[in-house]
Amino acid sequence: MTATAITTALSTFHISKPHSLTLTLTHLHFRTLLSHSLSSPSSHFITPWIQQHTHSPRHLHVTAAVNSPTKKKPKSTKELTSEPRYSKAARRFYNENFKESSSQRLSKVLAAAGVASRRSCEELIFDGRVTVNGSVCNTPQTRVDPKKDMIYVNGNRLPKKLPPKVYLALNKPKGYICSAGESETKSVLSLFNDYMKSWDKRNPGQPKPRLFTVGRLDVATTGLIIVTNDGEFAQKISHPSSGLSKEYIATIDGPVHKRHLIAISEGTVVDGVRCIPDAVELLPQQPDKTRPRLRIVVHEGRNHEVRELVKSAGLQIYSLKRIRIGAFRLPPDLLLSKYIELKPPQLKALGWDEK
Repeated sequence: MTATAITTALSTFHISKPHSLTLTLTHLHFRTLLSHSLSSPSSHFITPWIQQHTHSPRHLHVTAAVNSPTKKKPKSTKELTSEPRYSKAARRFYNENFKESSSQRLSKVLAAAGVASRRSCEELIFDGRVTVNGSVCNTPQTRVDPKKDMIYVNGNRLPKKLPPKVYLALNKPKGYICSAGESETKSVLSLFNDYMKSWDKRNPGQPKPRLFTVGRLDVATTGLIIVTNDGEFAQKISHPSSGLSKEYIATIDGPVHKRHLIAISEGTVVDGVRCIPDAVELLPQQPDKTRPRLRIVVHEGRNHEVRELVKSAGLQIYSLKRIRIGAFRLPPDLLLSKYIELKPPQLKALGWDEK
């Protein structure tokens, strides 16, 4: 059978839809047609129900876009990790009963609660003055959760809700010591009694902070002292690794010569360690001050360091005042026994970024 015969036979097909075919040709006729077409090498069999359509590329692109399944946009990491937004009461219930406990080292918890600096908190723990759930704890690295564990320091329970951080700069007067002992009648912390009495009015619903000094000034030294309840902050700025310099003005009883300045600049031994000042300078004479004054800058911060430097040079100190820590300078208009609250720029000058 020739190709013309095949074409004539195929013309009797009726295609109603591309997916449904209606054959008007008998089954026998179709088999005969198929066998003849396959037996002829020169003939080409054309499958009638496959229609050859030619569409523009734009049409094919639109069709593929419509028929292809839409892929969902993958959720971001924030959506996968964030907790569902429920009411405040529901979130509180979840955090208190189901959320994983965030335990921390005991010494760090005490310092964050404002008990004292990290080092002082460790001393309290070693001395057996801290109990956890009724048992004395002598290990600063013990993991505790202040929201669940009962922690007592010197018989006083550590509050579950921590007070806000407090940072104060005091112009310490003479005759006050930097100690929180109850037997001390003239502690610098007594200068903050009015501040603590008005706490509830200024901070309603917030527990009162436990204040302590950052470092110490001896009873006869005046000037800048930092008071806080943030143990991490105290540890940071008081540790020698911080490299914060401290500037003092020493008023000398008697004349000062060049040999005295050289002797001070060469340093002296304090507590078995040789301390050398960063700078020594004889300040110009002022009309209202008859005694000579020395500007001395140190960074070690050892006990009585400035007094020992002056003493080793053969001089006698009449008065000593600290006027600077790091880049923060005592305000000249801040009177003795007065204090100010430190703002973020002032904390940054002390080498601390408030969190």
